[in-house]
Amino acid sequence: MQGIKNTSRSKAQESSAAIERLYITMRHLLNRGFYKPMGVSGDTLREALLLLRPEIYGSIAEEKAELNGLLYVIERLPIGIEQCRFISLTSDEGYSKSHFKAIVPPKRRRNCYRIDDEQMNVEITRGRSDIYDILTHLTFIFIESHKIKDRVLIDDNGEITHDWFRLEQIVLQKKKKLTLEEREKAISHVSSVLGRTFSEVLDIYDAFGSAEMPDRFLHIIYWLGKLAIDEAMGGAKRTITFSPILRERLGHHIHGEIWANNIKTILKQNGLLERPIHIISANMHSVMNSIFAEKVLSKEFKGKPDYFIYEELSKTGNGEQRARIEEEALKNGMIFIPDTSGTNIDVQIFDTAAIDFKGTPFKNGVQGGVKPVLIVMDYAFGEQAYETIDELLKPFKEHKSKTFLDIESVSIMGKAGILEGNKGDIMIPSAHINEGTGDNYPFENELKAALLEGHGIPVYTGAMVTVLGTSLQNRDLLKFFNESTWGVIGLEMEGAYYQKAIQSASKIRRSINPDVKVRYAYYASDNPLETGSTLASGGLGTTGVKPTYLITIKILEQIFNVR
Repeated sequence: MQGIKNTSRSKAQESSAAIERLYITMRHLLNRGFYKPMGVSGDTLREALLLLRPEIYGSIAEEKAELNGLLYVIERLPIGIEQCRFISLTSDEGYSKSHFKAIVPPKRRRNCYRIDDEQMNVEITRGRSDIYDILTHLTFIFIESHKIKDRVLIDDNGEITHDWFRLEQIVLQKKKKLTLEEREKAISHVSSVLGRTFSEVLDIYDAFGSAEMPDRFLHIIYWLGKLAIDEAMGGAKRTITFSPILRERLGHHIHGEIWANNIKTILKQNGLLERPIHIISANMHSVMNSIFAEKVLSKEFKGKPDYFIYEELSKTGNGEQRARIEEEALKNGMIFIPDTSGTNIDVQIFDTAAIDFKGTPFKNGVQGGVKPVLIVMDYAFGEQAYETIDELLKPFKEHKSKTFLDIESVSIMGKAGILEGNKGDIMIPSAHINEGTGDNYPFENELKAALLEGHGIPVYTGAMVTVLGTSLQNRDLLKFFNESTWGVIGLEMEGAYYQKAIQSASKIRRSINPDVKVRYAYYASDNPLETGSTLASGGLGTTGVKPTYLITIKILEQIFNVR
């Protein structure tokens, strides 16, 4: 009998198994209804995350604190969550009608409510991916909190280090802003607490702050450590709960159905429901600016190079110019639908019959025939992409009538991690692979690399992997996807879910044209295989402007039949 070959598992296999354990464990804890992250019930999540060592969490498995990863996570969690022992994940259960003020994290659109000194409620209206995202981030900060505890708690009697005692004094004095001398003394103490150098803490200190709370970094570190110390000394353990309403509603497309029906109702009210429709998943500025910016701002930017206008519009100080473009768009066929469904996905509808294309980059398009309608939807989040597109592609039911939508194309433009190039490069997928299951969705992409080449931006073509969360990826697993026969060029969170919904609607349910055209293109927000180039290293700045608008313009040229 031939011996079993290569019984040792590769690091990529171990990482894949760790992600699967995380996924299964989180679903189990959701069904259970509650768990204690640093107790026995949280062991599997912590162990899997420490084994995985995601690139975005840097030194999570080392004794020293991880600063860039902490900043990335804090920007995606509500202000004050580090002070709360009890975190409750809820559905939309009416808190918007209460006296509680919604807290929205700067980098993640979700409504959160501080119930009292010890409890934070987080509304989950974007599906399971939202739960995976927040539980992974919470597990990370709880692991970091115990690193702090281990460095400052000297013995079982509660004796603490001098550095922690001084940090506590500074935080509890509740001074709005420290003087330079006080701040540098505090940084000296906190760097010892974190196992980091003075300069490392100094470099990232201001990124945590805000105008209202410039020294927030100190408060975050203190409260993370304090709750961990209290737990170690026999106090109440931090607990995460899932509301019964959330568990009951999850997976039933409640928010997606409301969202889609609202769009179709507005289409009908404006006589647009039976016109040819093109759906575009993008941001709320690139399509509008691509059509109207040149016309509105041509005099101010006369003679400037291509994309200069778009780079200027992306700068924070140019709100007045952006408002002028939006005003022009609203006068010429654009309808803006702010979200009220809980999906956090705003929508723009463009009636091209009402647009004067003279003075736009598309003056040679949209000639003759029935003029199309564009539905531009803001970015979905993970599995939410399936819920929203699946509902949008269904026929519109009103009373006893049913109207099938004439969907001509679905275009997805977004940002993704790249495995072969650099930030700002472009990826054109030929298939989406669902991480963890191996489910795969090949398709004929109407966007080709040749269309986007020649503009000074490298373009890559190949399969892309749809991941459970960008915060769960590590180097070994990504190298496997890239270097094996999968030949993956990048990773994102929605592609497979979009394509699954499109294929079921067009090939099985036949609710839309079976030959519907699809377009996918992504620009690289990070390269998780390169040290210093992960999402935790910071945003793209203006680097992402040119690829964003290049992709948008090429999508619109195809829709408008520009020759």
